[in-house]
Amino acid sequence: MTDTVAAKARLEEMLAELTARLAHIETDLDEPADADSGERAVQQEDDATLEGQAELVAREIASVTRALERIANGAYGECTKCGAEIAAGRLAARPEAALCIDCAG
Repeated sequence: MTDTVAAKARLEEMLAELTARLAHIETDLDEPADADSGERAVQQEDDATLEGQAELVAREIASVTRALERIANGAYGECTKCGAEIAAGRLAARPEAALCIDCAG
């Protein structure tokens, strides 16, 4: 069985970092559009990129949150698909991992 105390601490740290990153992206997206049409076009392209980043960060937040829920439920380290134990090395590399390497592959 994995060290859930250390995993929980690492996941909480990841969640805080991801939440801060998402807040920063949202702040950038909330900036008013430039009056210059050329600059506005560049800002729209940048906003599209930022929206994509926000979506990815939101998915990571959801993944980390689900991992924290698995810790709370006593199911952390078990593959959510087949029920096998997730290898310690995989959890060390990706503490939010929900699938064993066989099911992930």
